[in-house]
Amino acid sequence: MKNENENESHHKSVQQFQHPFHDYHPLVLVAEQSNKSVQQIQHPFHEEHPLVLVAEQSNEGLKAYCDGCGELLSAPCFTCIHCNYHLHKQCAEAPLRIPNHPLHPEHLDAGLFLRQRPYHSDKDLLLRPMPYHLDKGLGLQPWPYRNHQKVDGCALCKEKRNMFFYECHHWWCSFSIDINCAQLSSSFKFSQLSKHDIHQHPLTFIESPMAIDVFKRLSCSWCHEPLTNFVSFCSECPILFILHKKCLDELPTKINHPSYHIHPIFLNRSNSGCFCNLCQKQHSGPFYGCPLCHFNINIGCALPMSIVEGKSRHQHPFTLFRRRGSFICEACGIEGNYISYICSTCNVMVHKKCTSLPRIIKFSRHDHCIFHKYFLEDLTRQDCKICFNEVKLDRGSYSCRKPGCNYIVHVNCALEDEMLYEVIEEEKQCEELEEKSMQSSIIRIEVNKAGEATKIQHFCHQHCLVLADKMEEEIDRKCDGCMLPISNIFYYCLECPFFLHKTCAELPRIKQHWFRQSNATLNFESFKKCAFCYRDCSGLFYKIGGYWDMCTRCAKVADIIECEGHQHFLFFDFKYREKCNGCGANINKGAFRCGKCRFALDFGCLTLPHSALHKIDEHKLKLTYHDDKEQSYCDICEQYRDPSLWYYSCSICDTSAHPKCVLGQFPLIKDWVTLPFNFYHNHHRDLKFFRKVEGFPECSFCGKLCQEEILKCEKFTCNFIVHYKCRRGH
Repeated sequence: MKNENENESHHKSVQQFQHPFHDYHPLVLVAEQSNKSVQQIQHPFHEEHPLVLVAEQSNEGLKAYCDGCGELLSAPCFTCIHCNYHLHKQCAEAPLRIPNHPLHPEHLDAGLFLRQRPYHSDKDLLLRPMPYHLDKGLGLQPWPYRNHQKVDGCALCKEKRNMFFYECHHWWCSFSIDINCAQLSSSFKFSQLSKHDIHQHPLTFIESPMAIDVFKRLSCSWCHEPLTNFVSFCSECPILFILHKKCLDELPTKINHPSYHIHPIFLNRSNSGCFCNLCQKQHSGPFYGCPLCHFNINIGCALPMSIVEGKSRHQHPFTLFRRRGSFICEACGIEGNYISYICSTCNVMVHKKCTSLPRIIKFSRHDHCIFHKYFLEDLTRQDCKICFNEVKLDRGSYSCRKPGCNYIVHVNCALEDEMLYEVIEEEKQCEELEEKSMQSSIIRIEVNKAGEATKIQHFCHQHCLVLADKMEEEIDRKCDGCMLPISNIFYYCLECPFFLHKTCAELPRIKQHWFRQSNATLNFESFKKCAFCYRDCSGLFYKIGGYWDMCTRCAKVADIIECEGHQHFLFFDFKYREKCNGCGANINKGAFRCGKCRFALDFGCLTLPHSALHKIDEHKLKLTYHDDKEQSYCDICEQYRDPSLWYYSCSICDTSAHPKCVLGQFPLIKDWVTLPFNFYHNHHRDLKFFRKVEGFPECSFCGKLCQEEILKCEKFTCNFIVHYKCRRGH
């Protein structure tokens, strides 16, 4: 007995954790022996646990990413032994205040303060992303006046990332710059220009901008050519405004253009912009035009470069080829006019914009990187996986190189929305990106001979979970991840009633979802509305791009699907703005539509359960997609039911009902979950959710009897209770 107690005492003194550089076995930290040898810090953005210094990287093949700068983690770094939080040593030791930053001369006295962007739950949104200031008496303190939910893009790169950034101390000032740009730009010389007549804000001049990575993928806002060694940019505009020095100061005031022989055309420096008669597009900023004939050309078309070089996009230089009449661009397959460029080595003719077409992109709607090709070698017909129209064999396209993968898309379909792709400069980055986009939610504790995890630790539960293939009791249990019934292999907790489908438990903690190129982070929520199916849910949610909450049922839907309610494939169209054929609702966030007929479904209809139980019928009601009757009524609410829309039915009993009547208002909310609503009563603000309560007590707000969903104080002796529908009335 004594030995058992000693072993138990020894086990408590030993901490085990899984480190990203060593995933073969857990690492052991013996507290009594390691206090002197292990360097620990307490970081203000990770107050839950101390961070431990890892001085050397033992396994080059394993990947993790810094929560400060978002870059690949490398030693030396600090890591949390309790959770998946890592910081480069440089990021962990970044100054909490930068006193004088050259990009923000307006408030040099105030300085810039370090913050962390919100990226977890709504609770984190309120608690974590505060700026800090040094108080002589109290030390590091949160700055109380900032609107914590307002986070502006970086003044230099204009991007918003889930990482550390600096912002101005003054609460009314929106200036912010992320940690990468702040560290880089502090070593460059900037000079503030006076307010220029061509732009509403002062411009900042910088020498050698190409040493900053973000500038390598940008182009001049006026001529759209790649940047050079001298540029001026605006740090105040929300959209990047950046100019070559020659475009700002050295543009000729009058030119004779070969496309327009009637009169010379003159430089118009007004900021009103123009519709270019050559490229047939609207452009902002100055332009060249003839005031007599109303003929206008944007700067990029008026003064095109003679030779375009860039081996990261194309291995040979492109040469300007002026010609009248139209041509077919062999890079994208779309018709062009007047200005074209040719590669004499490859014998291709392309649009001006296609000379800088990315050679490799990581597209959100495919798991692998896709590569640009001018011609297809496959002789069989190939359809674009976005628009489902044919991809011509002799036209440019993007396709996957992975063996056995036949993914292919039109160039313009892939590049239409900048939020859906990322440009890859080097091929070796592809593997890193694929690894970065998938991080596990579980730690495998025990595995069977087949390599299947039989005991795991999941981030959303405090106890270990054990694998099972059937319920020992005949109880209708629901998965705590997706709130759907347990019907197949699952994990369960031995200490409390907690269950997860195996598929839900294995959902990645961080993944790249096809809805956006930015990563999606998995969180556990007691009560939240899905931004896609618009249902209130408990369980696991993906936070996509820091903005959209997606429930697991929607997250499991691919962008190209087969549906029982339709004979053809459906693909997600971001631009669809008509009605859903399943429920008749107006759609404003895209839908899954058919490429062959006018049929579309929203997320809500696609994720309806195929069958459901209701007290009106002794059998399971089946989801039904069409009704031949001219007049139909719901057997639950006894109201009219549109026979052209989806419904639930029983063929044996001839029962039919609206989906909302069968499923109820909260089919995916777990009883006893906590809702933080601002009701004032004697104990605390958090209330518990219940579908019904015995005795039908009176609502503490409206005074009516509570016969439906309610919120109740969890304290047994407290009588505070309100209807769920009265939750916002107090």
